[in-house]
Amino acid sequence: MAYIIGIESSCDDTSAAVLQDTLLLSNVMASQDVHKKYGGVVPELASRAHQQHIVPVVSQALEIAGIRARDIDAIAFTQGPGLLGSLLVGTSFAKGLSLATGAPLIGVNHLMGHILSHFIEVKSPLVNGTEPASGRKPDFPFLCLLVSGGHTQIIKVNAPLAYQILGQTIDDAVGEAFDKGAKLLGLDYPGGPHIDRLARMGDPGIYGFARPHIKDLDFSFSGVKTSFLYFLRNKQAEDPDFIAQNKAHLAAGLQKTLIDILLDKVVRAVKKTGINRVALAGGVSANSGLRERMVMESKKRHWEVFLPPLPFTTDNAAMIAITGYYKWKEGQYAGLDIAPVTRSSLMTGE
Repeated sequence: MAYIIGIESSCDDTSAAVLQDTLLLSNVMASQDVHKKYGGVVPELASRAHQQHIVPVVSQALEIAGIRARDIDAIAFTQGPGLLGSLLVGTSFAKGLSLATGAPLIGVNHLMGHILSHFIEVKSPLVNGTEPASGRKPDFPFLCLLVSGGHTQIIKVNAPLAYQILGQTIDDAVGEAFDKGAKLLGLDYPGGPHIDRLARMGDPGIYGFARPHIKDLDFSFSGVKTSFLYFLRNKQAEDPDFIAQNKAHLAAGLQKTLIDILLDKVVRAVKKTGINRVALAGGVSANSGLRERMVMESKKRHWEVFLPPLPFTTDNAAMIAITGYYKWKEGQYAGLDIAPVTRSSLMTGE
């Protein structure tokens, strides 16, 4: 049995979690509302907020878990990818905690954490409304559609620490397309949840937008953003109130277009690999339209689909801790000279 503490500080959320092997004991998060008025994350403000939050967040995670710092068997932290200033705060704190407790350091790839969030065990409701675990975990190998503000990939997961990228975006991530579309509609940041909410009130069949034809299993979303932009400009030239009068239908059409692009590639990946176990991961996996479409496709095509609990779709330390657990089992420790990286390869975890 091991106690693993996870520390997540890749962007604008400071989070700490404690696992007992794979069982979640605590998962604490401090969000940063300061970025909303800027329409996006301001790196300097983010790193300053992490410095203010990290000590109380870690202390609360340990208190809820019912352990002391000296009980920790390993310290997992997000090494990257992410914002350099934010990553430095988490990395530096993890090193200090390692020196103070003697617990080994484990650098974690943030994207790997999203994928392995499916293996976190939750026995009872915890902080942030975490629901009890369903007990369903994907068998290896499985396919994972990783969708977030910075990444869109289809990955073959062969083992907890063994991955093969089958396809990825060649330009923008799908989460960025959601946020850009929301901004054009005059919605607050982050825009994805607002698009999701509006889409449920609109008709997805009224407006459609460009769908790129990209070879193999790669994605492209820049064309969708451009198509949406010029469509709105042309319509507003005819009627200045067009967006206000059609906002829900526009959100529904944009969301359907983006989900169609994602699902088309997943269908191809299943056919190409013969693997019918498909998991969702990443921030965009919270999108209700995407989750519903995945379930519909699973029934139609006889897939096994795995949807992460909503609290584990956003950036959180529980996913860093579960990855740390698997790396702890393999003795994959880091030295005090480990440095954060803004970009990293999922295949190597570096």
